[in-house]
Amino acid sequence: MTAFVSAVLFVLFSLGLPAFAVDVTGNFQWNHFCSDVQSLGPAKVVLDAGKLNGNVLYNGSFSIPNVPVGAYILSVVSHDYAFDQLRIDVSESAFRVHPCPFGTPFNPPSSIVLPNITLTPRQKLEYIVPPESFNLLGMLQSPMMLMLIFGGAMVVAMPYLQRNMDPETIKEFREQQGKLSQVQNAMTSGDLKAGFSALMADEPSPKAPPASPAASKSRNAKGKRR
Repeated sequence: MTAFVSAVLFVLFSLGLPAFAVDVTGNFQWNHFCSDVQSLGPAKVVLDAGKLNGNVLYNGSFSIPNVPVGAYILSVVSHDYAFDQLRIDVSESAFRVHPCPFGTPFNPPSSIVLPNITLTPRQKLEYIVPPESFNLLGMLQSPMMLMLIFGGAMVVAMPYLQRNMDPETIKEFREQQGKLSQVQNAMTSGDLKAGFSALMADEPSPKAPPASPAASKSRNAKGKRR
């Protein structure tokens, strides 16, 4: 008896299933990203990431048959093009279409109801990034390149600058170079005390200010009186 009741319920449920399922249909609207179905290539329209699906026909239409009552996310599986996703609310005899952009919550549904399902390509997917071309201006804007150019210019210009320098200035310049070299060597070896000592070793002692003419005259007068 129990098996008979189960069989009857199964038959009734099977007969009633088509009345509670509808076909979700729609069309593709081509644009400059994708001009026709041949450019689209192999693609499918799926509900809930492949739970139900339908193929794209040559005229740009699609149909997902026997969709049960419920709420679904409709998306397009395409290798070369990106499409918006939609929310489909299926009732006993029809379905309603709501926009559902990526990142928005599934519930509650949007208050906007679209008249039908129209899928438009939003962009062409690029998997290979072309290599950047040589950019001389961008290379010259690099700080390391600017330092290299400045150092090279100083090396080239230094002999010409030294020709116009007096011997005392050249001597002081070489002494400063030697001092800096000693400090650098000390810092490289980790001997901070020696580096500091080398830096302070050649500090010039403060010179007395030159005597004024009045002071010189007074000194000469004192000498004469003696």
